[in-house]
Amino acid sequence: QVQLVESGGGLVQAGGSLRLSCAASGRTFYIYAMGWFRQAPGKEREFVAAINGLGGKRYYADSMKGRFTISRDGAKNTVYLQMNTLKPEDTAVYYCAASMKASDTFVSVRDYDYWGQGTQVTVSS
Repeated sequence: QVQLVESGGGLVQAGGSLRLSCAASGRTFYIYAMGWFRQAPGKEREFVAAINGLGGKRYYADSMKGRFTISRDGAKNTVYLQMNTLKPEDTAVYYCAASMKASDTFVSVRDYDYWGQGTQVTVSS
């Protein structure tokens, strides 16, 4: 089992920044990758970014490239999502996820085995 706890969400004005954190505990040694997804009301959960636990390779959704950065602190078993130049359309619940199996890209919800409870990000215009 792996437990994931997100933090860092909140209300920010358009153009502002937020940093989300996701702390993992439990069987973290077996995690292949960690990812961030988001879900806005009435929409499907969508991929934001992921980082491979082995080599640190990063994956981003096209609409987030250049604005969002995923990073990790292996010693703390924590993954971060730095979000800059936020837009109202970035408003959503952001979820952290852990994958316990190898994948080519880690961009699908089906690639992940454990999920956090989510943290709300609201961007005002």
